[in-house]
Amino acid sequence: MPQSAGRLLRHEQSEMTMTIDYAKFKDLSPFELKDELIRLASSHTDRAMLNAGRGNPNFLATLPRSAFFHLGQFAVAESELSFSYMTAGVGGQARVEGIEERFARFLSDNRDKNGVFFLGRALSYVRDQMGLSASAFLHEMVEGTLGCNYPTPPRMLSMSEQIAGQYVLREMVGSSLPVDSTDFFATEGGTAAMAYIFNTLKQNGLVKKGDKVAIGLPVFSPYIEIPQLEEYGLEVVSIHADPEKNWQYPAAELDKLKDPAVKIFFCVNPSNPPSVKMDDASLELIASIVKNDRPDLMILTDDVYGTFADDFRSLYAVCPTNTILVYSFSKYFGATGWRLGVIGVHKDNAIDGLLRALPQSTQKALARRYSSLTTDASALKFIDRLVADSRAVALNHTAGLSTPQQVQMVLFALFAMMDETAHYKASLKAVIRRREATLYRELGVKPQEDANAVDYYTLLDLETIARELYGKKFAKWMLKRASTGEMLFRIADETGIVLLPGEGFGVQKPAARASLANLSEYQYAAIGRSLRKMADEYYQEFTKSDS
Repeated sequence: MPQSAGRLLRHEQSEMTMTIDYAKFKDLSPFELKDELIRLASSHTDRAMLNAGRGNPNFLATLPRSAFFHLGQFAVAESELSFSYMTAGVGGQARVEGIEERFARFLSDNRDKNGVFFLGRALSYVRDQMGLSASAFLHEMVEGTLGCNYPTPPRMLSMSEQIAGQYVLREMVGSSLPVDSTDFFATEGGTAAMAYIFNTLKQNGLVKKGDKVAIGLPVFSPYIEIPQLEEYGLEVVSIHADPEKNWQYPAAELDKLKDPAVKIFFCVNPSNPPSVKMDDASLELIASIVKNDRPDLMILTDDVYGTFADDFRSLYAVCPTNTILVYSFSKYFGATGWRLGVIGVHKDNAIDGLLRALPQSTQKALARRYSSLTTDASALKFIDRLVADSRAVALNHTAGLSTPQQVQMVLFALFAMMDETAHYKASLKAVIRRREATLYRELGVKPQEDANAVDYYTLLDLETIARELYGKKFAKWMLKRASTGEMLFRIADETGIVLLPGEGFGVQKPAARASLANLSEYQYAAIGRSLRKMADEYYQEFTKSDS
């Protein structure tokens, strides 16, 4: 993000001098700033614009999507059974009686189609490995695909919660928690989950204006921006990851969580944009702080990139009773447009205890707020308050993620759980790591080797790159010569490449975020070459000024 209000970026183009006042963009979030960078990068008709700042992946899981569309055909046929005497395209609600037999015929008639074969395997897995009712599963999937009922229950369909929940716990926690330990709420992606959590914390007096909240930095920028909004007005305590320690949190930083004034700790794990998972030492230290110093500390861990990591463990695995778990299906399954996420809360959690301990005046106000839902608001769980607040309480009966979305979520979850060799996961990891190697090879710098690296993003540390290419003296000169903002606008203008400023994510060093998920390998090679060319030009200028 540009820092100095008076700087201008001047670039000679043909016979004209282009002048860009980037200072006016200094307060924009990285995602709004990117639009300005895209406009500049796209202004040259003789080249392609490469948007490396975007986190949307260009890979996706095809088999569970194929299964969804074939399931739709079966669902429509089930609906038509109820009004088969009519010819006007009218159907009714699906019947559970005999649904397994009808589905078996559907499988037999379409056995040569991959999506249908997957559905047969999924039914077997649900019945034989998860011990769930095959008829109940099929009926929920058919009704859900048809979208003919409000989500019931509104928090999450029963089978969907069990199946998606088991997938999330397996990926985020492993085997350390029972499969029935956690309540889940299906949301419109991780973004909605974040908005709902912030809102319910505020509505229930768990965080109030002026309260301290800790944020692990760097972080997804809305976690920085939301506390600053007038309706929240929260004081931020920054917990800085150390780039010299491969972006892990030093003990001295985590010790800030011992302050009893800190109400909640927000973190993204693996981090965004360094794309590094929290190591075991950090996990255990936080768990120790919670156990010994802060049993009242709330934690929100956003683990959307955890499925790209090797041997991932969430904070939810080590201190589940204090932690709200957020997971999104968007990145791993290439499903950002589906808007699929979940909030997980342990059934025996500290947050419900904090609600019960609120002052009587607050309790009375909350009893009035939730009076249309229950006669005993004090017994209403935090996760059910999330559901109610997501629809302004009065519309609670219409809450919940749409049922077709929940069906696709279930199919994604089953696809991952049935992949016993983790072939899909290994393929994605190989793709993004190959892209990383290609970018840095053409740049002429070795990527950092770290067992905790996830590599969905790469943080281009401008100082480190300059030093490795041409030495410390040049690196020092370059950082004085141009701000991060200048370089990002120059890169966009001269090369057509869009990168996001690290400052907008709480990165304290001059750096730029590049996604490794959204372009082809040859395009990452082009980015590396373009960045190296720009570095060489800066170095030529440096040698002239130094002579």
